[in-house]
Amino acid sequence: MKGTVSELDLEKLYAARLHAVRVRPYLATALFALHVVESRDVPTMAVDRHWRCYVSPAFVASTTLADLAGVWVHEVSHLLRDHHTRSDRVARQRGLTGAGERLRMNIAADLEINDDVYGDGLARPKGAVVPRMLDLPAGELMEDYLRQFRLGPGTEGLAWLDCGSGADGLSRHWDLGPDGARGLSEQERDGVRFRVAQAITGRPGTAPEGWRRWAEEAFHPPQPWRELLGAALRSAAAASGASDDYSYGRPSRRAASVPGAVLPSLRRRPPRVCVVIDTSGSVSDAELGSALLEVAAIGRAVGGRRDQVSVVSCDAAAGLARPLCQAEGIELIGGGGTDLRTGFDQALRTRPDVIVALTDGQTPWPERPPCRTVVGLFPRPPRETEREGWRAGPPEWARVVEIG
Repeated sequence: MKGTVSELDLEKLYAARLHAVRVRPYLATALFALHVVESRDVPTMAVDRHWRCYVSPAFVASTTLADLAGVWVHEVSHLLRDHHTRSDRVARQRGLTGAGERLRMNIAADLEINDDVYGDGLARPKGAVVPRMLDLPAGELMEDYLRQFRLGPGTEGLAWLDCGSGADGLSRHWDLGPDGARGLSEQERDGVRFRVAQAITGRPGTAPEGWRRWAEEAFHPPQPWRELLGAALRSAAAASGASDDYSYGRPSRRAASVPGAVLPSLRRRPPRVCVVIDTSGSVSDAELGSALLEVAAIGRAVGGRRDQVSVVSCDAAAGLARPLCQAEGIELIGGGGTDLRTGFDQALRTRPDVIVALTDGQTPWPERPPCRTVVGLFPRPPRETEREGWRAGPPEWARVVEIG
C-alpha cells in the first residue's frame, strides 16, 4: 500500500547509534550490546530484559537521525538501570497490578532517565517526558516519582508510551523471551553494566549526575541487610565442627573395611541457635520489631526446626532462654541499662552452635564464646558507642551485619 514502509532502514538506525556513541562514549559498550529486532508491533523503539531492541521501520523512517540517537540512549538507559527488575519489585511491594500501573512505572522510569540525559550534543527526542512537564522535581529515582503522580489529565498525552518489558517488567506479545535469539545472559548483562560503570568513573566530570550516581552504586551495590544477616548465619552454622554428630541410623561407608564391625556415620543436624535480643532503653520499639522479624527468619533458616532456636531478652540482666514457638509470642522484657555479657552467659547454657546478638552495640562485650557469633547491629553514631572500659563496637571475633 502506498505510504507504508516495507523495510527497516538499518543504515540510518546504525548511523544514529554511532552518533550516540560519539556524544556519550561511556555508553558505547551498552549501545553495541543491543541486538536489533525489526517489529511492526512496537510504536517506536522498545527493549526487553534480554537486551534486544525492537524497532519500528515506520518510526525510523519518520524520525531524524539526531532524535534516533537520543532514543538509542534512552532505551539502553532502561536496561543499564535495571528498570524491569525494579518495577517488578515495586509492583510486589506496593500491590500494583494492571496495565495502567505498568504505564505509570514506564513514565516514572522515563522521568528518572530524561531529567539529565540530554544536551551536550544529544538531542531530546520529540515527545520525551521530563519531570517539569508533571510539575515534579528533577534528580529523583523511579520509585520516588511513582509516589508523586497518578494517571489523569496531566498524563493523557502519554498513553502511547511503550518502552517495552525492559522498562516496566511486563512481557509484550512481541518479546522473543529468554529462549529467543541473540539475548544476553544474566552474567553478560552484568558485565556490560560493569564496563559502563568503569567508563563513567574513569573519566569523572564527563557524565551527568544521574549517571555518576548510578555508576557509584554499580560498584558498591546496596545489599539488603536481611540477606546479609541470613548469609552470615548460614556461614556460621555450616562451619566445620558445627552441628556434626555420629549416628548408627545410617552405617558408615567405611564399615566394609572392618568386617564384623558396625561403624556410625557422621550426620549433620540442624544447628542450635540462641538469639540474644538487646531490650535496653536505648533500643527503639521499631528496632525490637525488626528483631522479632529476624527471629522468625532464623527459624526458617534452620529448616523450620523451631525446637533448635531459643531466645534470650537482655538489658542489664538476662531473662531465661525460651524456646521459639512463634515470633508473635516472644515476650521481650527490659528497658534498663545494657550488659550483653549476662545474655551470652544465659545463651551458652543452651549449648548453641551459633549465637545471634541483635543489639545497638552500647554494651560491654564478653570474652570470645566457644561457638560462632553473629551480631546484627542497629546503627548508632560513633560517639554513642564510646564508653569508659567498653570495647569500641562489636569484637573482632564476631561476624557483624548492620541492620536497617
